[in-house]
Amino acid sequence: MPITENKTAPAFTLPDASGKKVSLKEFKGKNVVVYFYPKDNTSG
Repeated sequence: MPITENKTAPAFTLPDASGKKVSLKEFKGKNVVVYFYPKDNTSG
């Protein structure tokens, strides 16, 4: 599913930097910037 600017994002849950699961729905009503960084393309 492509993501389009200024459209509602699909619901998802991902681990944060400490491994805690975070859902997009936890931020309902707030402005959110989602930045995906492909770990598999890094040395870390």
